[in-house]
Amino acid sequence: MFTQEEVRQIEAHGLTVAQVEQQIENFRTGFPALPIVRAASCGDGIRRFNDEEITEILGRYDVESAKIRCVKFVPASGAATRMFKELFEYVNDDKRTAGIDKLITNLEKFAFFAELAKYLNPQIDDKDVVRNIIIDGLCYGAKPKGLVTFHAYKEGVRKPVEEHLVEAALYASNGERATIHFTVSPEHKEGFLALLAERQGYYEQKFGIKYDVSFSEQSPATDTIAVNLDNTPFRTDDGKLLFRPAGHGALIANLDRLDADVIFVKNIDNVTTDERKPDTVTFKKVLAGELLRLQARSFELLKAFEAGEDKCAEALAFLRDELCCRLPEGASRELIIESLDRPIRVCGMVKNEGEPGGGPFWVRDEKGREQLQIAESSQIAKEDMHLMKEATHFNPVDLVCGVQRYNGTKYDLTKYTDPKTGFISQKSAGGRDLRAQELPGLWNGAMANWNTLFVEVPISTFSPVKVVQDLLRPEHQ
Repeated sequence: MFTQEEVRQIEAHGLTVAQVEQQIENFRTGFPALPIVRAASCGDGIRRFNDEEITEILGRYDVESAKIRCVKFVPASGAATRMFKELFEYVNDDKRTAGIDKLITNLEKFAFFAELAKYLNPQIDDKDVVRNIIIDGLCYGAKPKGLVTFHAYKEGVRKPVEEHLVEAALYASNGERATIHFTVSPEHKEGFLALLAERQGYYEQKFGIKYDVSFSEQSPATDTIAVNLDNTPFRTDDGKLLFRPAGHGALIANLDRLDADVIFVKNIDNVTTDERKPDTVTFKKVLAGELLRLQARSFELLKAFEAGEDKCAEALAFLRDELCCRLPEGASRELIIESLDRPIRVCGMVKNEGEPGGGPFWVRDEKGREQLQIAESSQIAKEDMHLMKEATHFNPVDLVCGVQRYNGTKYDLTKYTDPKTGFISQKSAGGRDLRAQELPGLWNGAMANWNTLFVEVPISTFSPVKVVQDLLRPEHQ
């Protein structure tokens, strides 16, 4: 199937021929649907804490946070092309929509208006205004979301990178230091470094802490091959194989390189203004506090098993009642220990109000375990789609992760993925159609075999910016 030159290209990419052949086989056979049992709901896989419980968890976390290592992990790769898609269609194809009208009418309400105004004059038309947002002037069409101005304050404007610095100080620091890790594309790293060089000191002084900021890039070894519509390898005009980034699921390797007691995961664009941050801070601490409680009990049981004690009944009850992992009747001691000895994540879930995104479900695995997973509609079989419609909550990508083992070592997170999950979509390159393959999402298949708990969080903690007009919503004004 491959020439010697192509084999060298594959190996230079960090892949093996066997891996690429498996990717092509995935195109041919497709990915199996998840074995969904039912949608999770409050009282059945989703915890809803009352005010008294929240106060108790917050008090516990505030004590523990001074003694643990926290990292805030922020996926921030790629240019903001989807955010400005409508603007490019207007400039390039003269396609004027209601969204463009809304943008022009409310131009002065955008936090980036003062920066944009430097490039405008009374003679230019609407199309030139838009061009100065995405191509000339601000050049936002070629920048990542993290470097787009989102919010305006009396003391100045902020970009998402800065809002994550603020958040880290408020819930992910030990009172002296806050650690943040951004995943970035190589071409954007300099922009992040320049912004931090300019602004990091200001926030250190504001909050009386020091920041440790690090970066990583998505490894080319996680890319997937593109194929033609007949599932044969896609070759570019110069005869080379085409590899494409495999989506955010590939970032499990980046996450695996972090060594911390608690890792907060939140998308780069899900930030809000200081006025609306209290709920975000409160519930991030709640998720982390609950994680630490569950982890402590798991460690107790695993140490007892290691000492030869019979803790099967206790562990089964803990798995069922606290970790939402229900084992089959007559589960062996080995399966009980294996089910307990896994990474833990506590995920915020928001009441379904029509926003796009995956949802919380009970899934049965090949060992007969019923456990919680986040599933996208593309992972669900047609005959089970009614369950998607029954979901009362959706996934805002609000995770707190525990990756340490009871004996002080760290889990190898790449061993807890579900390689049988993934996504296939149709794309194009050089004017030719192709099929592309993504790895299972970071919070879908890449964490499929973690112990998972869902906690209801308020909608106020979810304020993503998918398109530029979202910046006109109250949570960004």
